[in-house]
Amino acid sequence: MQTTNKIALVTGGSRGLGKNAAVSLAKKGLDVILTYNSKKAEAEATVAEITALGQKAIALQLNTAQVAEFDPFAKQLASVLKEQWNRTSFDYLVNNAGIDWAAPFVQTTEEQFDALFNVHFKGVYFLTQKLLPLVADKGGIINLSTGLARFATPGYSAYASMKGAIEVFTRYLAKELGVRGIRANAVAPGAIETDFTKNAFDAHPEAKDFIASQTALGRVGQADDIGGVVAFLCTEDARWINAQRIEASGGMFL
Repeated sequence: MQTTNKIALVTGGSRGLGKNAAVSLAKKGLDVILTYNSKKAEAEATVAEITALGQKAIALQLNTAQVAEFDPFAKQLASVLKEQWNRTSFDYLVNNAGIDWAAPFVQTTEEQFDALFNVHFKGVYFLTQKLLPLVADKGGIINLSTGLARFATPGYSAYASMKGAIEVFTRYLAKELGVRGIRANAVAPGAIETDFTKNAFDAHPEAKDFIASQTALGRVGQADDIGGVVAFLCTEDARWINAQRIEASGGMFL
């Protein structure tokens, strides 16, 4: 029986899938460090929920689109690990933070493309690089992808392309970090009903019925459908799962 809790860092852990992943990790006995961009109150509420489960949790501010923030964040994180856990490392990095935006290919602007790129690929790539010295040997990295990297839905060419890059990146992480026993996997949710997708569903109320009709399990996904998958990958039971894309979509567009 382990004497110290494992620690997971979840970016964008104040709401939606990130919050659900953070709480699911706590339910499996892990302590959690979560980041938030601007929603401090929501982040603190998530920390309180995790604390109520008997696990330690801390929220730190980070804009994952700003690479210049990563060095100061890494130093802050190292201090927090030492002060709160008397450790020099954490065990699992969950790259979850994201923004939602959609437009037809012919209407996509460079500014919109760059906003998606900075959060969904460049930020993930370099934050992982900066934090890698703090990731414990035999730890793990979980990157969030999307079902849209497998099936094509008009309006998501830029977003899905970034996530396709994330899936390739994940395999390279697994290959290059295997010498340290660090596993890397990608979780690809299908359509999930959260505040992340609220605007899209509100604008197209018929979309939920259509998605349900095209999903083998007959409904749109919920955040609770995803957090447990992420948490499982941060356990010893998943020790032999590496370099995989795990789609959690209920069988969407089969």
